[in-house]
Amino acid sequence: MTPQVDSKPELRSAARTQVRPRRDFQAMEERRMRAADLFRRGVIPAEIARQLGVTHQVVSEWRKAWQEGGRAALRRAGRAGRPRKLSTAQLAKVQRALAKGAEAHGYVTDLWTLPRVAEVIERVSGVSYHPGHVWYILRDQLGWTWQRPARRAVERDEEAIERWVNQRWPQVKKEPGASTR
Repeated sequence: MTPQVDSKPELRSAARTQVRPRRDFQAMEERRMRAADLFRRGVIPAEIARQLGVTHQVVSEWRKAWQEGGRAALRRAGRAGRPRKLSTAQLAKVQRALAKGAEAHGYVTDLWTLPRVAEVIERVSGVSYHPGHVWYILRDQLGWTWQRPARRAVERDEEAIERWVNQRWPQVKKEPGASTR
């Protein structure tokens, strides 16, 4: 039996993750404008749905909007989703504040944590965020990356450690099977 080779593994992994493509708002508006032209020409909704590749219900909603407000009612509605809490100017203020470091804001260490960033955002802009959401602001809007601090004591003495490993450890280390004698 011959093993089968997966010729397109990247497609298979993409299908598993189900990443939704970004919506093309311009193309969506063009489709609605084509529908408006078809409404004007008297084409039936079922045919419009078939030509444009949308459901009958969508055509019905478009037709109602078109009858109430014409082509202008089918124009782009603007940005989809909830508007951002922070304006561009507020976001720039927050970025400048965070660039000063955590110690400049009264914290003992210069380590930024999500709760600390949430406090600074609220102090600077008056907008409160849950610490769990702060990461999305840092990553998506400010371009920050996640950094893990090195877990090493400040007092660590590399020379003393090397001396212990080379001199003392061989004396302390037991020989194999020494405990059974």
